[in-house]
Amino acid sequence: MTTSTPPARGGSDRETRTARRLVWLLFARLALALVIFGSALGLDWLGLDLPEEARHGLYVSIAFAFLATAISGAGFLRFGPVRLLAALQLPVDVAIVSALVHFTGGSESVFVFLYALVTVYGAILFERRGAFSGATLSAVGYGAVLLAANLGWLVDFSHRPVPTPLAMLGAVWGVQVGALYLVGALASVLARELRRTGEALDQKTSDLHRLQDLYQCTVESIMSGLLTIDGAGRITSFNPEAERITGIPAADVMGRDLEHVIPGAGEMMVSPSGRGVGHRARISHRNRAGTELHLGLAGSILKDAEGHPVGHVLIFQDVTKVVEMEGELRRSERLAAVGELSAKIAHEIRNPLAAISGSIEILRANLTTPGAESEPGRLMGIAVRETERLDALIGDFLRYARPRPLVFEPVAVDELVGEVLDMFESSRPEKVELQSDLRPVMAEADAAQLRQVLWNLCLNGVQAMPEGGCLRVHTRAVRRRAAQGVSGAGRNGPQTEGTQPLEDWVEIVIQDEGIGIAADVREQIFEPFFTTRPEGTGLGLPTVHRIVESHGGALQIESAEGQGTTVRIHLPANPQAGPAEAESEAS
Repeated sequence: MTTSTPPARGGSDRETRTARRLVWLLFARLALALVIFGSALGLDWLGLDLPEEARHGLYVSIAFAFLATAISGAGFLRFGPVRLLAALQLPVDVAIVSALVHFTGGSESVFVFLYALVTVYGAILFERRGAFSGATLSAVGYGAVLLAANLGWLVDFSHRPVPTPLAMLGAVWGVQVGALYLVGALASVLARELRRTGEALDQKTSDLHRLQDLYQCTVESIMSGLLTIDGAGRITSFNPEAERITGIPAADVMGRDLEHVIPGAGEMMVSPSGRGVGHRARISHRNRAGTELHLGLAGSILKDAEGHPVGHVLIFQDVTKVVEMEGELRRSERLAAVGELSAKIAHEIRNPLAAISGSIEILRANLTTPGAESEPGRLMGIAVRETERLDALIGDFLRYARPRPLVFEPVAVDELVGEVLDMFESSRPEKVELQSDLRPVMAEADAAQLRQVLWNLCLNGVQAMPEGGCLRVHTRAVRRRAAQGVSGAGRNGPQTEGTQPLEDWVEIVIQDEGIGIAADVREQIFEPFFTTRPEGTGLGLPTVHRIVESHGGALQIESAEGQGTTVRIHLPANPQAGPAEAESEAS
C-alpha cells in the first residue's frame, strides 16, 4: 500500500474526494484486520473454548480481509474507476463481517457492530445512497447468517443447546437492522454536511492560494523596494527590488534588524509621539557595492486581520537621479533669476566704470607737481588697474549670463583640441607637461564656444598643479545611452534607466595630477562666483557647464582630494559623419 493519493480519474472534485476517502478506508480495514488478528491470538492464548472449525474459519476470514485490502490497493493504484472500486468494497466488507460473525457465535458474536461501520463508511463514500446500500447489504448478510445457522445450512457456533425460535431470531434481526438504518440516516446527514464543509473549505483554500499568488506576483513585480518588519524591528520579508537597490540578497537580511540593513530607516518608522505612525522621508544610503544613493522612504503600520499592529511596512525607491535633477533645477532657477537681475546691474555699472577710468587717466596726465606725482600717480594707477579688472569681470559675467546664440556646425573635435593645445603650449608653465591622444571624431557643436570650454578646463588643470605634473587630453567616439551626468538630462530629456537606445557620442577627457577637489566643495563648483583661488572670478566652470549643457551634452567630474581631477565632456556626435570605431559605455 502507498500513502499517496493518485490523480482522480476524470479529474472531478467528487472523484478526488472519493479517492481520498477510499485510501483511508483501506488503511482502516488493514488496521481493523490487524486488531482482530491480535484479538484472536489473545483469545487463543487465554484458552477460549472455540471449536477447531470455527477457529480455522476465523483465521481464514482475517486472511481474506488482508487479501481483499491488498487487491483493492493494487486496483486503486492501477486499474478501474475509483467510484466503482469504492462501491465494490461494500459487499466485500459485508461478506468479511458476516464470516467473522458466523465463526464467532452468530447473534452472540462480538463482531456484529462491524455492520454499523460498513454502513458508516458507505455514507462517507456515497452519502445517503451509500449509507442505505451499506445498511441493506448488512441486513441481508446478518439475516442470512442467522437464518442459515438456525436452519442447519451452516454450523451453529453459538453454543445454544436448542435452536432459537424464528420469532425471537426475527426480533433480534429487526432490532439490529433498525439500528443499522438509523446509523445510516445519521451518517448520511453527517456525510452531506461534511461534503458541503469540504467544498467550502476547498473553495476558501483555492481563493487563498489565488490571493497568495496575486500577492507574490504583485510584491515581486512592483518597481519599489518593499520590506516588512515585526514589532522588534526585525525584517520578515524582502522583495526582489529591495534586493536590487540595496545589493543584499533576501536570505542575508531575514531576521536582521532594519537599522543594520538600511541605517536611518528605523527612526522614521516611529513618529515623535512614539505611536508608530509612519510617514515619508528621504535619506542617504550606501549599498553593498559602495554606491551612494538617495532613498525615498514611506512607512506605515502593518496590521493583522483584527486590526492590531504587528509591525511596519516600508516602501522605498532609489531617487538619486531625482535628487540630482532637483538640484539642477534649483540651480537653474536661481541662476536665471540672479542672472537676469545681475546682467542689468552689470550694464549699469559698466558705464560709470568707463567714466571713472577716463577721468582718472585725464587727472594722471595733468599731474604737474613733481613732489606729488609719485604718490598720486601710484594711487591713480591702482585705481585704473582695478577698474580694468572690474570691467573684465563684468565682461565675463555678461558672457555667462547672456551668452550669444549657438551656431551649430560639424566640428572635427580632434583638430580643434589640437589647436587649443598648440596655443596653450606657449603659455604653459615649465613644470607642466602636455600629453594627448586625439582620435578622429566629429561633433555637432559651436566651434568658438567649444574652444572656450577647452581653454578654461586646460587652464584650471594647470592651475591645480602648482608643483607641476602632467595634463592629459583624450578624444574618442563612444556609444552610450542619453548623457546624464552632472549637467542633468541629455538631449532626449530624462528617461527611465535602461530604456534609452544606444547613441553615438564624442568624449573629451581632460585629466590633471593636481590637488583635486574636496568632497564638500564638489557640489558647489558650478555655482557662479564660487572659487577656491583668491584671484579667481568663479565664472569659469559655470560657463563651461552652461555651454556643454546648451549643446545637449553632459559634464562629469571625477576627483578626490590630493589625487587629481578628471573631466569628461560628452557631446552629440555629428550624424552625417561616417561610422567611427565607438566604444560601448554604461549610461
